[in-house]
Amino acid sequence: MESTNKNGIHGDQEVAMAELIRGHGHLWNIIFSYVNSMALKCAAELGIADVIHRHDQPLPMSVLLTKLSIPLSRADSFRRLMRLLVHSGLFASSTASDEKEEAYALTPISASFLVTSKAENMSPFVLTILDPVLVDPWHCLSRWFTSAAEPPAAFDLFHGKSLFELTGNNPEFNVNFNRGMAADASFMAKLILKQYGDDVFLGLRSLVDVGGGTGFLATAIADAFPQTKCAVFDLPHVVSSLQGNPTVAAIAGNMFEFVPPADAVILKWILHDWNDEDCVRILRNCKKAIPPKEEGGKVIIIEMVTTLENEEDVSIHDETTETQLLFDVFVRAAVPGKERSEAEWKSIFMAAGFSDYSISPISGSRSLIQLFY
Repeated sequence: MESTNKNGIHGDQEVAMAELIRGHGHLWNIIFSYVNSMALKCAAELGIADVIHRHDQPLPMSVLLTKLSIPLSRADSFRRLMRLLVHSGLFASSTASDEKEEAYALTPISASFLVTSKAENMSPFVLTILDPVLVDPWHCLSRWFTSAAEPPAAFDLFHGKSLFELTGNNPEFNVNFNRGMAADASFMAKLILKQYGDDVFLGLRSLVDVGGGTGFLATAIADAFPQTKCAVFDLPHVVSSLQGNPTVAAIAGNMFEFVPPADAVILKWILHDWNDEDCVRILRNCKKAIPPKEEGGKVIIIEMVTTLENEEDVSIHDETTETQLLFDVFVRAAVPGKERSEAEWKSIFMAAGFSDYSISPISGSRSLIQLFY
Protein backbone atom coordinates (compact mmCIF):
# COMPACT_ATOMS: atom_id res chain seq x y z
CA MET A 1 0.00 0.00 0.00
CA GLU A 2 1.38 3.43 -0.96
CA SER A 3 2.40 5.55 2.04
CA THR A 4 1.16 9.03 2.71
CA ASN A 5 2.63 11.73 4.91
CA LYS A 6 0.79 13.60 7.66
CA ASN A 7 -0.66 16.00 5.08
CA GLY A 8 -2.11 13.15 3.07
CA ILE A 9 0.38 13.51 0.19
CA HIS A 10 1.35 10.24 -1.47
CA GLY A 11 5.02 9.20 -1.58
CA ASP A 12 5.48 9.73 -5.30
CA GLN A 13 3.79 13.11 -5.02
CA GLU A 14 6.10 14.03 -2.16
CA VAL A 15 9.17 13.16 -4.26
CA ALA A 16 7.81 15.16 -7.17
CA MET A 17 7.15 18.12 -4.87
CA ALA A 18 10.68 17.93 -3.44
CA GLU A 19 12.14 17.91 -6.96
CA LEU A 20 9.94 20.86 -7.90
CA ILE A 21 11.16 22.84 -4.89
CA ARG A 22 14.81 22.01 -5.65
CA GLY A 23 14.29 22.99 -9.27
CA HIS A 24 12.73 26.28 -8.26
CA GLY A 25 15.67 27.03 -5.99
CA HIS A 26 18.14 26.15 -8.75
CA LEU A 27 16.30 28.41 -11.20
CA TRP A 28 16.48 31.30 -8.74
CA ASN A 29 20.18 30.70 -8.30
CA ILE A 30 20.72 30.98 -12.07
CA ILE A 31 18.48 34.04 -12.36
CA PHE A 32 20.34 35.97 -9.69
CA SER A 33 23.87 34.71 -10.38
CA TYR A 34 24.65 37.96 -12.21
CA VAL A 35 24.55 39.64 -8.79
CA ASN A 36 27.84 37.89 -7.94
CA SER A 37 29.49 39.54 -10.95
CA MET A 38 28.05 42.96 -10.16
CA ALA A 39 29.04 42.67 -6.49
CA LEU A 40 32.60 41.88 -7.62
CA LYS A 41 32.53 44.90 -9.93
CA CYS A 42 31.33 47.09 -7.06
CA ALA A 43 34.14 45.81 -4.83
CA ALA A 44 36.71 46.60 -7.53
CA GLU A 45 35.28 50.10 -8.15
CA LEU A 46 35.19 50.92 -4.42
CA GLY A 47 38.69 49.55 -3.84
CA ILE A 48 37.63 47.47 -0.83
CA ALA A 49 40.63 45.16 -1.11
CA ASP A 50 43.05 48.10 -1.24
CA VAL A 51 41.63 49.62 1.94
CA ILE A 52 41.83 46.34 3.86
CA HIS A 53 45.33 45.66 2.49
CA ARG A 54 46.61 49.03 3.70
CA HIS A 55 45.18 48.36 7.17
CA ASP A 56 47.19 45.11 7.30
CA GLN A 57 44.72 43.43 9.67
CA PRO A 58 40.98 42.68 9.79
CA LEU A 59 39.14 45.96 9.34
CA PRO A 60 36.03 46.67 11.45
CA MET A 61 32.90 47.59 9.52
CA SER A 62 32.76 51.13 10.93
CA VAL A 63 36.34 51.84 9.87
CA LEU A 64 35.75 50.33 6.42
CA LEU A 65 32.71 52.55 5.94
CA THR A 66 34.73 55.63 6.89
CA LYS A 67 37.67 54.73 4.66
CA LEU A 68 35.34 54.15 1.68
CA SER A 69 33.32 57.34 2.37
CA ILE A 70 30.09 55.35 2.64
CA PRO A 71 27.41 57.18 4.69
CA LEU A 72 25.97 55.46 7.75
CA SER A 73 22.55 55.47 6.09
CA ARG A 74 23.89 52.80 3.71
CA ALA A 75 25.74 50.78 6.34
CA ASP A 76 23.17 47.98 6.43
CA SER A 77 23.14 47.67 2.63
CA PHE A 78 26.94 47.59 2.55
CA ARG A 79 27.00 44.92 5.27
CA ARG A 80 24.77 42.78 3.07
CA LEU A 81 27.08 43.34 0.09
CA MET A 82 30.05 42.25 2.20
CA ARG A 83 28.13 39.19 3.37
CA LEU A 84 27.70 38.11 -0.26
CA LEU A 85 31.36 38.81 -1.06
CA VAL A 86 32.37 36.71 1.95
CA HIS A 87 30.13 33.89 0.74
CA SER A 88 31.82 34.16 -2.68
CA GLY A 89 35.21 33.64 -1.06
CA LEU A 90 36.54 37.11 -1.88
CA PHE A 91 36.72 38.30 1.72
CA ALA A 92 36.66 36.75 5.19
CA SER A 93 34.72 38.02 8.19
CA SER A 94 35.20 37.59 11.91
CA THR A 95 33.96 38.99 15.19
CA ALA A 96 36.53 39.19 17.97
CA SER A 97 35.40 38.25 21.46
CA ASP A 98 35.91 41.80 22.67
CA GLU A 99 34.30 43.43 19.63
CA LYS A 100 30.65 44.02 18.79
CA GLU A 101 31.00 44.48 15.04
CA GLU A 102 32.28 42.34 12.23
CA ALA A 103 35.74 42.84 10.82
CA TYR A 104 36.80 41.94 7.28
CA ALA A 105 40.04 40.49 5.96
CA LEU A 106 41.41 39.53 2.58
CA THR A 107 41.35 35.97 1.31
CA PRO A 108 44.04 34.54 -0.99
CA ILE A 109 41.86 35.45 -4.00
CA SER A 110 41.33 39.11 -3.13
CA ALA A 111 44.86 39.51 -1.73
CA SER A 112 46.31 38.35 -5.05
CA PHE A 113 43.87 39.64 -7.65
CA LEU A 114 42.01 42.67 -6.25
CA VAL A 115 44.80 44.67 -4.58
CA THR A 116 45.83 47.21 -7.21
CA SER A 117 49.46 47.41 -6.03
CA LYS A 118 50.00 43.68 -6.62
CA ALA A 119 51.56 42.45 -9.86
CA GLU A 120 48.70 39.97 -10.29
CA ASN A 121 46.00 42.64 -9.92
CA MET A 122 43.01 41.69 -12.08
CA SER A 123 40.74 44.61 -11.18
CA PRO A 124 41.13 46.20 -14.65
CA PHE A 125 40.11 42.89 -16.23
CA VAL A 126 37.05 42.70 -13.94
CA LEU A 127 36.00 46.22 -14.89
CA THR A 128 36.55 45.58 -18.61
CA ILE A 129 34.54 42.36 -18.83
CA LEU A 130 31.73 43.89 -16.74
CA ASP A 131 31.71 47.22 -18.60
CA PRO A 132 28.25 48.09 -20.00
CA VAL A 133 29.80 48.09 -23.48
CA LEU A 134 30.29 44.33 -23.16
CA VAL A 135 27.33 43.56 -20.89
CA ASP A 136 24.55 45.43 -22.70
CA PRO A 137 24.65 43.30 -25.90
CA TRP A 138 23.45 40.30 -23.86
CA HIS A 139 20.01 41.91 -23.80
CA CYS A 140 19.70 41.32 -27.53
CA LEU A 141 21.15 37.79 -27.70
CA SER A 142 17.78 36.19 -28.50
CA ARG A 143 17.16 38.87 -31.14
CA TRP A 144 20.54 38.06 -32.70
CA PHE A 145 19.70 34.35 -32.89
CA THR A 146 16.48 35.05 -34.79
CA SER A 147 17.69 38.05 -36.81
CA ALA A 148 17.31 37.81 -40.57
CA ALA A 149 20.30 40.10 -40.91
CA GLU A 150 23.75 38.65 -40.56
CA PRO A 151 25.75 40.55 -37.94
CA PRO A 152 28.51 38.16 -36.82
CA ALA A 153 27.81 38.62 -33.10
CA ALA A 154 25.23 40.04 -30.70
CA PHE A 155 27.73 42.79 -29.92
CA ASP A 156 27.60 43.98 -33.55
CA LEU A 157 23.80 43.88 -33.58
CA PHE A 158 23.55 45.98 -30.41
CA HIS A 159 26.28 48.54 -31.15
CA GLY A 160 26.06 48.60 -34.94
CA LYS A 161 29.77 47.84 -35.20
CA SER A 162 32.26 45.17 -34.15
CA LEU A 163 34.15 45.14 -30.88
CA PHE A 164 37.37 46.13 -32.64
CA GLU A 165 35.68 48.93 -34.59
CA LEU A 166 34.20 50.28 -31.38
CA THR A 167 37.53 50.25 -29.53
CA GLY A 168 39.01 52.21 -32.42
CA ASN A 169 36.26 54.83 -32.20
CA ASN A 170 35.77 55.01 -28.43
CA PRO A 171 39.01 56.26 -26.78
CA GLU A 172 37.73 55.79 -23.21
CA PHE A 173 36.68 52.18 -23.73
CA ASN A 174 39.83 51.52 -25.76
CA VAL A 175 41.98 52.58 -22.79
CA ASN A 176 39.93 50.49 -20.35
CA PHE A 177 39.89 47.49 -22.69
CA ASN A 178 43.66 47.59 -23.15
CA ARG A 179 44.17 47.92 -19.39
CA GLY A 180 41.98 44.89 -18.82
CA MET A 181 43.79 42.82 -21.42
CA ALA A 182 47.14 43.98 -20.03
CA ALA A 183 46.19 42.81 -16.54
CA ASP A 184 45.35 39.36 -17.86
CA ALA A 185 48.51 39.30 -20.02
CA SER A 186 50.66 40.22 -17.03
CA PHE A 187 49.35 37.30 -14.98
CA MET A 188 49.58 34.90 -17.94
CA ALA A 189 53.17 36.00 -18.58
CA LYS A 190 54.11 35.16 -15.01
CA LEU A 191 52.60 31.68 -15.29
CA ILE A 192 54.08 30.97 -18.72
CA LEU A 193 57.59 32.10 -17.83
CA LYS A 194 57.59 30.18 -14.57
CA GLN A 195 56.27 26.94 -16.06
CA TYR A 196 57.75 26.92 -19.57
CA GLY A 197 60.14 29.89 -19.92
CA ASP A 198 63.37 28.16 -20.97
CA ASP A 199 61.62 25.41 -22.94
CA VAL A 200 59.70 27.90 -25.09
CA PHE A 201 61.78 31.09 -25.33
CA LEU A 202 65.44 30.25 -24.68
CA GLY A 203 67.52 30.71 -27.81
CA LEU A 204 65.02 32.81 -29.75
CA ARG A 205 66.68 35.76 -31.45
CA SER A 206 63.41 37.58 -32.16
CA LEU A 207 59.73 37.39 -31.27
CA VAL A 208 56.66 39.26 -32.46
CA ASP A 209 53.57 39.47 -30.22
CA VAL A 210 50.68 39.61 -32.71
CA GLY A 211 47.74 41.54 -31.30
CA GLY A 212 49.93 42.24 -28.29
CA GLY A 213 48.05 45.32 -27.12
CA THR A 214 50.03 47.50 -24.74
CA GLY A 215 52.95 45.06 -24.65
CA PHE A 216 52.80 43.51 -21.18
CA LEU A 217 53.46 39.97 -22.42
CA ALA A 218 56.21 40.99 -24.85
CA THR A 219 57.86 43.15 -22.18
CA ALA A 220 57.83 40.31 -19.65
CA ILE A 221 59.44 37.99 -22.20
CA ALA A 222 62.05 40.61 -23.14
CA ASP A 223 62.92 41.20 -19.48
CA ALA A 224 63.31 37.46 -18.85
CA PHE A 225 65.25 36.81 -22.07
CA PRO A 226 67.25 39.96 -22.91
CA GLN A 227 68.86 38.28 -25.91
CA THR A 228 65.45 38.05 -27.61
CA LYS A 229 64.45 41.12 -29.63
CA CYS A 230 60.72 41.53 -28.95
CA ALA A 231 58.13 43.56 -30.83
CA VAL A 232 54.40 44.17 -30.51
CA PHE A 233 52.35 44.09 -33.71
CA ASP A 234 48.85 45.56 -33.48
CA LEU A 235 46.51 48.14 -34.98
CA PRO A 236 47.81 51.73 -35.05
CA HIS A 237 45.51 53.06 -32.31
CA VAL A 238 46.63 50.22 -30.02
CA VAL A 239 50.42 50.46 -30.40
CA SER A 240 50.53 54.25 -30.38
CA SER A 241 51.20 54.20 -26.63
CA LEU A 242 54.24 51.96 -27.18
CA GLN A 243 56.15 54.36 -29.43
CA GLY A 244 59.54 55.04 -27.84
CA ASN A 245 59.35 52.01 -25.52
CA PRO A 246 62.97 51.02 -24.78
CA THR A 247 62.14 47.35 -24.19
CA VAL A 248 59.90 46.36 -27.09
CA ALA A 249 59.44 47.73 -30.59
CA ALA A 250 55.99 48.83 -31.78
CA ILE A 251 54.87 47.82 -35.26
CA ALA A 252 51.51 48.99 -36.60
CA GLY A 253 49.65 46.85 -39.07
CA ASN A 254 46.91 44.32 -39.79
CA MET A 255 47.53 40.62 -39.13
CA PHE A 256 45.15 39.72 -41.98
CA GLU A 257 47.56 41.41 -44.38
CA PHE A 258 50.96 40.40 -43.02
CA VAL A 259 52.94 39.49 -39.90
CA PRO A 260 56.47 40.89 -39.35
CA PRO A 261 59.25 38.29 -39.65
CA ALA A 262 60.74 36.75 -36.49
CA ASP A 263 62.01 33.45 -35.08
CA ALA A 264 58.76 33.13 -33.18
CA VAL A 265 55.27 34.64 -33.32
CA ILE A 266 53.03 34.63 -30.26
CA LEU A 267 49.25 35.07 -30.23
CA LYS A 268 47.55 35.39 -26.85
CA TRP A 269 43.77 35.27 -26.84
CA ILE A 270 43.63 36.31 -30.51
CA LEU A 271 42.34 33.35 -32.50
CA HIS A 272 39.25 32.76 -30.38
CA ASP A 273 38.00 36.13 -31.65
CA TRP A 274 37.73 34.84 -35.22
CA ASN A 275 35.97 32.16 -37.22
CA ASP A 276 37.86 29.16 -38.61
CA GLU A 277 38.51 30.72 -42.02
CA ASP A 278 39.95 33.89 -40.52
CA CYS A 279 42.11 31.86 -38.11
CA VAL A 280 43.59 30.00 -41.07
CA ARG A 281 44.35 33.33 -42.79
CA ILE A 282 46.08 34.68 -39.68
CA LEU A 283 48.10 31.51 -39.15
CA ARG A 284 49.19 31.36 -42.78
CA ASN A 285 50.60 34.87 -42.39
CA CYS A 286 52.32 33.75 -39.18
CA LYS A 287 53.81 30.77 -41.03
CA LYS A 288 55.23 33.09 -43.69
CA ALA A 289 56.85 35.15 -40.93
CA ILE A 290 58.83 32.37 -39.23
CA PRO A 291 61.56 29.94 -40.33
CA PRO A 292 60.96 26.16 -40.32
CA LYS A 293 61.25 24.06 -37.17
CA GLU A 294 64.82 23.01 -38.00
CA GLU A 295 65.88 26.66 -37.85
CA GLY A 296 64.06 27.34 -34.57
CA GLY A 297 60.83 28.76 -35.96
CA LYS A 298 57.56 28.40 -34.08
CA VAL A 299 54.16 29.94 -33.50
CA ILE A 300 53.15 30.17 -29.84
CA ILE A 301 49.44 30.32 -29.05
CA ILE A 302 47.83 31.02 -25.67
CA GLU A 303 44.23 29.84 -25.81
CA MET A 304 41.63 27.70 -24.14
CA VAL A 305 41.56 24.10 -25.32
CA THR A 306 38.14 22.90 -24.29
CA THR A 307 37.34 19.40 -23.11
CA LEU A 308 33.71 19.78 -24.15
CA GLU A 309 33.80 17.09 -26.82
CA ASN A 310 30.39 15.56 -26.10
CA GLU A 311 27.32 15.78 -23.90
CA GLU A 312 28.94 13.65 -21.19
CA ASP A 313 31.73 16.24 -20.82
CA VAL A 314 29.20 19.07 -20.57
CA SER A 315 27.34 17.28 -17.76
CA ILE A 316 30.43 17.29 -15.52
CA HIS A 317 29.73 19.87 -12.81
CA ASP A 318 33.18 21.18 -11.89
CA GLU A 319 34.52 24.72 -11.95
CA THR A 320 36.77 24.23 -14.99
CA THR A 321 33.92 22.87 -17.10
CA GLU A 322 31.64 25.72 -16.04
CA THR A 323 34.36 28.29 -16.85
CA GLN A 324 34.78 26.79 -20.32
CA LEU A 325 31.04 26.79 -20.96
CA LEU A 326 30.58 30.37 -19.72
CA PHE A 327 33.54 31.77 -21.60
CA ASP A 328 32.62 29.94 -24.80
CA VAL A 329 29.20 31.62 -24.88
CA PHE A 330 30.68 34.96 -23.76
CA VAL A 331 33.10 34.93 -26.69
CA ARG A 332 30.38 33.93 -29.14
CA ALA A 333 28.21 36.85 -28.07
CA ALA A 334 31.03 39.39 -28.36
CA VAL A 335 32.93 38.37 -31.49
CA PRO A 336 32.61 36.03 -34.51
CA GLY A 337 34.93 33.45 -32.91
CA LYS A 338 34.58 30.59 -30.46
CA GLU A 339 36.47 28.39 -28.03
CA ARG A 340 37.79 25.16 -29.54
CA SER A 341 38.64 21.58 -28.64
CA GLU A 342 41.96 20.01 -29.59
CA ALA A 343 40.35 18.39 -32.63
CA GLU A 344 39.02 21.78 -33.79
CA TRP A 345 42.39 23.44 -33.25
CA LYS A 346 44.19 20.65 -35.13
CA SER A 347 41.92 21.10 -38.13
CA ILE A 348 42.82 24.81 -38.29
CA PHE A 349 46.54 24.16 -37.82
CA MET A 350 46.66 21.62 -40.62
CA ALA A 351 44.63 23.86 -42.96
CA ALA A 352 47.15 26.67 -42.34
CA GLY A 353 50.04 24.45 -43.41
CA PHE A 354 51.53 23.40 -40.08
CA SER A 355 52.67 19.80 -39.66
CA ASP A 356 53.23 19.49 -35.92
CA TYR A 357 52.03 20.96 -32.64
CA SER A 358 52.22 20.46 -28.88
CA ILE A 359 49.81 21.49 -26.12
CA SER A 360 50.88 22.25 -22.54
CA PRO A 361 48.43 23.28 -19.78
CA ILE A 362 48.95 26.66 -18.15
CA SER A 363 45.95 26.84 -15.84
CA GLY A 364 42.62 25.11 -15.51
CA SER A 365 41.19 27.02 -18.47
CA ARG A 366 44.13 27.88 -20.72
CA SER A 367 46.95 26.16 -22.56
CA LEU A 368 50.16 26.97 -24.39
CA ILE A 369 50.28 25.61 -27.93
CA GLN A 370 53.42 25.47 -30.08
CA LEU A 371 53.10 25.15 -33.86
CA PHE A 372 55.81 24.03 -36.27
CA TYR A 373 56.23 23.32 -39.95
